[in-house]
Amino acid sequence: MTSVSSVADAVIDLTNTFSGQLLKPADVGYDEARTVHNGLVDKRPALIARCCGVADVVDAVNLTSKLGLEVAVRGGGHNVAGRSTINGGVMIDLMPMQGIHVDLKTRTAHAQGGVTWAKLNRETQLHGLAVTGGVVSSTGIAGLTLGGGVGWLMGKYGLALDNLRSVELVSAEGKILRASKDEEPDLFWGVRGGGGNFGVATSFEYQLHPVGPTITGGLIAHPFEHARDLLRFFRDCTASLPDEHVIFGGLIHAPDGSGTKLAVIVTCDCGSLTAGEKAMRSLKQFGSPVMDTIGPVPYCQLNGISMRPSRRACSIIGSRAS
Repeated sequence: MTSVSSVADAVIDLTNTFSGQLLKPADVGYDEARTVHNGLVDKRPALIARCCGVADVVDAVNLTSKLGLEVAVRGGGHNVAGRSTINGGVMIDLMPMQGIHVDLKTRTAHAQGGVTWAKLNRETQLHGLAVTGGVVSSTGIAGLTLGGGVGWLMGKYGLALDNLRSVELVSAEGKILRASKDEEPDLFWGVRGGGGNFGVATSFEYQLHPVGPTITGGLIAHPFEHARDLLRFFRDCTASLPDEHVIFGGLIHAPDGSGTKLAVIVTCDCGSLTAGEKAMRSLKQFGSPVMDTIGPVPYCQLNGISMRPSRRACSIIGSRAS
């Protein structure tokens, strides 16, 4: 077992070169840094390496090898099972790595591993561009993409990993690798759904598509006692939706904290506003909703819709995309 003193000695050795923070359990900021999205996860790493760049990630990976400790990698920290943190090991925290560059000529975006979908969408939407991302905007791009990448645009443009052009990784040996269809193609296949633990993904290159900045979308809610009818309608209407139109159906608690149970449909149409209005008619005309926010809305705002309820508020149980 690695001792506390050996961790402390290793931190001292890195102090003069490490650009970020190396936090031990007794350090100020440690408890805040170890907190992840799922409040039920309460793990205590032996060391948190908050990396500011790729060189810091290489140092952190080499440090774990030197100490013989296990590693967890934190991007956005949204993994429900808490895999972005670890007991007694090293958490490599990419959150300080927030760089984003949008190339209008190639319609691509480069983003570092600590970026969230809210930040990536904000930068790409300045140019009316987007890539399939999560439906919760505080989710990290890294975990969502490497896990597949379900989002509002998947019906038209596929999953996030379908739009991944390349990824930069730091291997377990501390080597920097670029994986794409032309470079390290087997590794590129692996990170796009072949499993985990291929390395620490430090940056991603995405293909972008014309989207927004205003699309048609929102939430429509019905009384819980009408849930059976709404979900049956959800099942039936999804058979004929255009590719631009994605809907999620579910059962939630009201976002006002009252605990009221609701049956809802949350939806997005990334086509023209005219087409979106037409696609939403059947949703808006069904039954007697108690809430209807569907209409023209900024794409970035729609991606933040799931941030408003509490953590227990939303339980999405079904979705549709072509």
